Formats: sequence, C-alpha cells, structure tokens
Amino acid sequence: MARTTVTLPQDLLTELMSMVDAKSKTEAVITAIKDEIRLRKAARIKSLAGVIEFTATADELRHRDPRLG
Repeated sequence: MARTTVTLPQDLLTELMSMVDAKSKTEAVITAIKDEIRLRKAARIKSLAGVIEFTATADELRHRDPRLG
C-alpha cells in the first residue's frame, strides 16, 4: 500500500465521511476512490452500447465454456 499526503478541505472530508458512513478518513477516501473507478468503468461500458454486436446466447456461452461443464 502506498502512503500519500493530500490536503483536503475539512468540510468536504466531513461530508464524505458521513455520506459513506466511514469510521476513518482513510476509509472514506478509499471508498470514494473505489466508487469513482466503478462509475467510470460503468460509463465506459455504457458508451459501447450499440457499438459492439453480441450474438451469442447465454446457453451457447455456457455450453462452450469447459469450466462450466
């Protein structure tokens, strides 16, 4: 884990801690970072709507995958 020093406005940090129900500043910041990453990944996936053609059915995928039997 990397140690980093950042300067944050106290009011934003206090609001963040209450919004994510964090017990520490570190927990609040980690939660916020994870949420931001998740949201950006979801946005990237949504931007592909209508761009990628996917024609395989769930059954076809399931039966072609040797891990699933």
